[in-house]
Amino acid sequence: MILWGPPGVGKTTLAYILSQNLELPFYSLSAINAGVKTVREVIEKAKNSGRKAVLFLDEIHRFSKSQQDSLLGAVENGTIRLIGATTENPSFEVISPLLSRCQVYILKSLEKSQLEQLLQRAQEYYQEQHQLKLHFKETDALFRISGGDARKLYNAIELVVGTYKEETKKIEFTNKQVSELIQKNLATYDKKGEMHYDVISAFIKSIRGSDPNAAVYYLARMIEGGEDVKFIARRLLILASEDIGNANPNALLLANTCFDAVSKIGWPESRIILSQTTVFLANCEKSNSTYMAIKKAQKMVAQTGDIPVPLHLRNAPTKLMKQIGYGDNYQYAHDHKDNFVDVEFLPEKIKGSAFYIPGHNAREQQDAKKIAERWKGKY
Repeated sequence: MILWGPPGVGKTTLAYILSQNLELPFYSLSAINAGVKTVREVIEKAKNSGRKAVLFLDEIHRFSKSQQDSLLGAVENGTIRLIGATTENPSFEVISPLLSRCQVYILKSLEKSQLEQLLQRAQEYYQEQHQLKLHFKETDALFRISGGDARKLYNAIELVVGTYKEETKKIEFTNKQVSELIQKNLATYDKKGEMHYDVISAFIKSIRGSDPNAAVYYLARMIEGGEDVKFIARRLLILASEDIGNANPNALLLANTCFDAVSKIGWPESRIILSQTTVFLANCEKSNSTYMAIKKAQKMVAQTGDIPVPLHLRNAPTKLMKQIGYGDNYQYAHDHKDNFVDVEFLPEKIKGSAFYIPGHNAREQQDAKKIAERWKGKY
């Protein structure tokens, strides 16, 4: 199985629980520091034991294709039962032959009620083990900082406790106190790399905000932190369509080329390609009109369901379908002047609905002009 979800939601914990309940040899490896040799040693131990072993492989997305290939035979013949954990989409990061042999379970960020349970456990732990009383007068800042990540929540609590435990046996948590402490102690708070998502967020928002200097700074932060090159390139690819779109269609082309290039090259040279793409995207005109268009269209589908497609637009592959009107009166656009004909394409129930609202930029204002000329105010 593959456990896919953000940090701090319990992937490793679930694997540990399984290891305690299965009467089988259990091996745990991290793809960050394990290689093919280590994997083969585990497989060999499992073979020699004569019992089907469980291998937990954390950060499986960091394994290369050849490293993942080394697992295939043992997974296929049942020598090992694989539990992989990843924060990245397995569809992109796990090879198809391995993915087809695994069940993917999606773990979501913790909800408020679950975070409240963790606070209660923290209170019990500190009371029993350290004779400290924790009073959570306010929790908004703690929950906001955690972002649904149990590890971040407990790191924040530990930071506050570490600051006050010498002064008092009763520690009160307020939003102001927690926020100020975290801001002053980001390095301590992030000693295990939990700012991964904070930095990528700042990176994307800097490009969206058209600030190439800030964007390159956060790019450097990720490079120096050893971030996965494809993780960065994939985010640029999404941004090129979501935040620039048709304001500059070349943005998507460059971002796609960037993803392809860095996938072939790797570090350290990929930093040059990423920098070029980052600066280009930051300086592009911005528009989220196509992103908003599909959101509006999906909302309409959710509200109206499967409205019948107009008869003249339906496919008519059989004689019966032609007889009952499928495809009747369809007008082929290329048979008309300027390759355009004014007919109704939307179902009657939602005709006139506008999903694509061109952005206020030179490129999309050309779209707006064309739509107005062709459809005479219909949209």
